[in-house]
Amino acid sequence: MKPLSIAGLSLVSALGDGLDATWQALHEGRSALAPCRFENLPIDAWAGEVQGLNEPLPTAFSAFDCRNNRLAERALAADGFEQKVANAVAKYGAHRVGLFTGTSTSGILNTEQAYTARDPQTGALPEGFAYAQTHNTHALGYFARARLSLAGPSFTLSTACAATAKLFATAARMINAGLCDAAVVGGADSFCGTTLFGFHALGVMAEGPCRPFDKARNGISIGEAAGFALLERAPEIPEPNALLLLGTGESSDAYHMSSPDPEGTGAAVAMRQALGDAGLTPEEIDYINLHGTATLVGDSAEDKAVTGLFGPETPRSSAKSFTGHTLGAAGMVGAAMAA
Repeated sequence: MKPLSIAGLSLVSALGDGLDATWQALHEGRSALAPCRFENLPIDAWAGEVQGLNEPLPTAFSAFDCRNNRLAERALAADGFEQKVANAVAKYGAHRVGLFTGTSTSGILNTEQAYTARDPQTGALPEGFAYAQTHNTHALGYFARARLSLAGPSFTLSTACAATAKLFATAARMINAGLCDAAVVGGADSFCGTTLFGFHALGVMAEGPCRPFDKARNGISIGEAAGFALLERAPEIPEPNALLLLGTGESSDAYHMSSPDPEGTGAAVAMRQALGDAGLTPEEIDYINLHGTATLVGDSAEDKAVTGLFGPETPRSSAKSFTGHTLGAAGMVGAAMAA
């Protein structure tokens, strides 16, 4: 593929708002995981909750107000990202800047709260409940498009925890096909009872903070996060320290709804595709940001895929022990940390 410039990045997680706060926490070895107290749910687990999401969205965007979009708003405001998008709009025009968002659970919490507050006599949902602008998978994209005043191609992917990673490939295809000149990619996932109870029911939540790739690992810790990237065509001769997207790869295990192929076959295929797309060899890679959710089968499969392709020496790590597994936002979290 033709290289793309990563002209802007933003990130918000339980570690804090912005890339600087994230890096400081990582350098200090300061995890954001803590016993889960979200909504006082009776779940004995640790989680990476983003604090301060009780402030409603600005009045102009009140129709979109929900926890997930509040989290996205924080990320759009972080790291000067909003201004970088405005610069792209001024350069190319709003209709030539695409928006591609990803989420796993979107604003399910808003619907959970609405059902809890139903009229006891009629069962009617509260007046003002807006499914399309909050819970709908596309609600995040609707909000971000309005917030950034974009008018280019826009759609949402909801491919579980691969969502925001897959968006980089989607945006690259759209730009290289000439359908847009720049693209905002990113997403958000926030807590809800469905997610927390669901993973608890699967029996995959750790008893304490998760420990990716540890011999004694015993499950995941769920986290919240949002992040975005701005992609543009790279110049013929990029700056020496330019941040570039060189290649992408995608695959599917076609193995099981909630378990990976134990041999890591699909992951290996995707990584080989990305290397081929970028014209790189495994030996030219000097760091790998691992998915590493700390499940027994997941980490084992990933290790087989990565070690089988890159060998045992290439530096690698997972940050889930700092942020928790941020579901649909995990790809963007990994990309921002690797950058």
